[in-house]
Amino acid sequence: MDSIPANRRLWNQISGAYQHKHDQRIGAAPRLWGMYSIPDADLRALGDVTGKRVLELGCGAGQWSRALAAEGAAVVGLDLSEAQLHAAAGAMGANRYPLVHGSAEQLPFAAESFDLVFCDFGGLSWAPPHLAVPQAARVLNRGGRLVFNVASPWFEACYDEAAGRVTTTLQQDYFGLGTIAEGDGATSYQLTYGGWVKVLRGAGLVIDDLIEPRPGLGTLNGYNETDPPDWAHRWPAELLWVTHKP
Repeated sequence: MDSIPANRRLWNQISGAYQHKHDQRIGAAPRLWGMYSIPDADLRALGDVTGKRVLELGCGAGQWSRALAAEGAAVVGLDLSEAQLHAAAGAMGANRYPLVHGSAEQLPFAAESFDLVFCDFGGLSWAPPHLAVPQAARVLNRGGRLVFNVASPWFEACYDEAAGRVTTTLQQDYFGLGTIAEGDGATSYQLTYGGWVKVLRGAGLVIDDLIEPRPGLGTLNGYNETDPPDWAHRWPAELLWVTHKP
């Protein structure tokens, strides 16, 4: 399905409110992953980026791209939303990097342009993975890596839509996961574990690691209500995939 127009419209509408609510948390320190802001220093997913050509799929206001540019990476931030790119441009600071308007399923870059493609709940949550993953693989150099963080299927299968929170009860079929209606035609995407393996291997990528970030007890989820509050300490809320192009 073509979710680009509706997703673009959604993020243009909510960008200001989203950044007002979350920018301080996302930009609190460099390299913080996901809903629980777990440091990459603990997870060791991204590695050294100095001198590498890096593409962030769905850069939002550029908090990650800004941090990696300061580390010496040649970063490009891509986003579907003009409003998000405007926020990124306004917050860029001294370490300048290019911002590109585009979608993860139609990357406007030549083959083998990057050493690292990554996102944290970005393009691989908001674009059909069977289209976006092959695009990421195409623009990677040989030996380049695709690293991305998405919601765990456990998290989505236990989400109670009526209550607006994640619970300890299965709310929907695991094998029924795929697309999530976000309102007004916008769509996000959720694969099973096997679905991700199939898409990644089908794009010719090698899976090096699957990290299930586990926040410490008492760590708050900055984006979703969970019942109990320590839900993600007990069950995986996120999947951090580390892959490379052979």
